[in-house]
Amino acid sequence: MTRALGTRLGELVAEAWPAPFTQDIGGWLLRHADGVTKRANSVLPMGDPGDVDLALERAERFYTELGLPTVFSMDAQARPEGLDGLLEASGYELVDPTIAMVADLAGPYARDGVEVAQAPSKEWLDLWWSVDGRYDHQLPMAEKILTGVPAGYASLDGVAVGRGVPQGEWLGIYAMAVAPEARRRGLGRRVLRALLAWGRDQGCERAYLVVVERNASARALYGAEGFVQAGGYHYRVKNVTVR
Repeated sequence: MTRALGTRLGELVAEAWPAPFTQDIGGWLLRHADGVTKRANSVLPMGDPGDVDLALERAERFYTELGLPTVFSMDAQARPEGLDGLLEASGYELVDPTIAMVADLAGPYARDGVEVAQAPSKEWLDLWWSVDGRYDHQLPMAEKILTGVPAGYASLDGVAVGRGVPQGEWLGIYAMAVAPEARRRGLGRRVLRALLAWGRDQGCERAYLVVVERNASARALYGAEGFVQAGGYHYRVKNVTVR
């Protein structure tokens, strides 16, 4: 299971968190979403573009013209081999090491009062953005990313939310957020279990999620729910201004 995710991690994350605008330059996908999250505003190097120096120049020009830093999303499948070292030598800083975790959907799981809708309500968006947002004016773009693929939007008592994305056998878990005043009450755990139950109902057999390495509390929660580490990725950033 861990190896199966490792070979598809970048692809699955890109599908589940889709950038509204992409350009393919010989296997490198240049993605942008007006700066909303590094996931949707980075190069995904899935193939060998041939002349790496030329491709790097094109990527940097692409983001510079958009007024964005040049960011690469780097996992074990990044191509060509040795790209990470080349970026480091070119002044790209390593940012936000991120862990991928996986679990079989073995259950039993229960909805336990959690509602799962096919679209995010205004309340869902406002709560998630209040916890995870960057700038107020960017919420419409964030909503465009969130709703770019079919997903389930879980909500509990207006203080805890999460998003599940069915991707064949995989269920991607994203946008988990609990209001600060409601934390340490097990609400995030209930949302997670409800999403896993919902995903199994959609025909998914296993789930994955990604969590920033430094977020020890979230990693502990997911580990307690049966998720195990299965690879990960990091970013290489030329000018660190985008999370």
